[in-house]
Amino acid sequence: MIVWSHFLHQKRFRSELEKVLPHQPTSPNAFCPTDIALGFVGGVLAGADKLSRVTWLQSDPAVAEVLGIESVPSQPTLSRFFRHFNQKSSSTLSHLHAWTMGKLPTLKGGYTLDLDSWALLHEDGHQQGVAVGYTRQGLKPCQRPLVAALAESKTIASYWLRSGNTACVNGAAEFLRQTMASLPSQIQIGLLRADSGFGDESFLATAESLGLKFIVVSRLTRPLKTLCRHADQHWQKTGIDGLEVQEVPGEAVGRRLILIRQRITERPQAGGKLLLDVPGYRLQALSTNLSNTWDPLAVWRRYNGRADIENRIKELGEQFGIKRLAARSFWATEAMHHLVIAAYNLCVLLQRKLGQLEKCELNTLRWRLFSRAAVWSRKGGKPTLKLAVRGQEARAWWQQIIDKLVALPNCNSVGSLQA
Repeated sequence: MIVWSHFLHQKRFRSELEKVLPHQPTSPNAFCPTDIALGFVGGVLAGADKLSRVTWLQSDPAVAEVLGIESVPSQPTLSRFFRHFNQKSSSTLSHLHAWTMGKLPTLKGGYTLDLDSWALLHEDGHQQGVAVGYTRQGLKPCQRPLVAALAESKTIASYWLRSGNTACVNGAAEFLRQTMASLPSQIQIGLLRADSGFGDESFLATAESLGLKFIVVSRLTRPLKTLCRHADQHWQKTGIDGLEVQEVPGEAVGRRLILIRQRITERPQAGGKLLLDVPGYRLQALSTNLSNTWDPLAVWRRYNGRADIENRIKELGEQFGIKRLAARSFWATEAMHHLVIAAYNLCVLLQRKLGQLEKCELNTLRWRLFSRAAVWSRKGGKPTLKLAVRGQEARAWWQQIIDKLVALPNCNSVGSLQA
């Protein structure tokens, strides 16, 4: 984890944390809030998905020195720390996401912004904001976050935690406004994508008022179902076996409605809805304000990339611990999630710094980078980390990592990097 600590030092992450953390200690013997937050993030990267598991890192004295903090905080310290958060101070942590977006380059044509909502199950149900809502497992006690991600960089741009009985579209228009307002000036949005949970007129009108091009799945209401039953001559062949489209005018000026039907026998992987009166097909409707230069098949293909946001949600839930990181206080839970998402975005930036063309998941980073056998010592009073590396190929890989990192001054808290 010395690589992680060195990277945070280069990015001056500690100073950014100090700006957004809401409270300072009143006792001279109290933990520094920034140290607590850094210890929490370090625990998450090491695999902790509960506050008690972050505390287990206290058994390794090298961890605190590597992270550049006084000590890994105990569970009571972490609990007291997160209890201080309220609605205002929790939302302030969202500035960390805008800060990480500011490290991304400008893209010609702009980035693609994907929106989604999902259910965080909490079977015990004693946390604030946990309410019975619709999930893939049926009606369950849960919380229902909203998330916005930049598709090209695979980073999280914005996050809201909501009560479990909230519909997908509730607050989505305001969430979109805040997300757009928080983005750095060099991050332009070329396209907005969202599923049928956001197929509401108020949301689409907000997107248009913000000047956004969008592709949003429409709900299959009764009029749309009638169009889906049209005779075969209304459906256009696409050159893809089992896939046909038709386009009709949208409900508002400047919008287009594209209907897709896929024959299940030829395309069993097809997404969409099954309609009783159109057996053998999955149906889908896309509402878009893209120009007519985008033919219906191109619009459908462009939308399909939105499914990648599910990978971001899955990684945050299962590998960064968001599924199990919960406190009794609603705002404490959201604050934890904001710090976890900041850690996720920084992992993406770290991989860009190390020259990786394709983003890998946190479990891969743990095995290759964070979880390495080593000996920690103070030779001549100087902190030294000796990594266990076998073979010339492995040594060459680590040397490349170090060469990329030492382009900037080393982290004062950990001394020189040594392989």
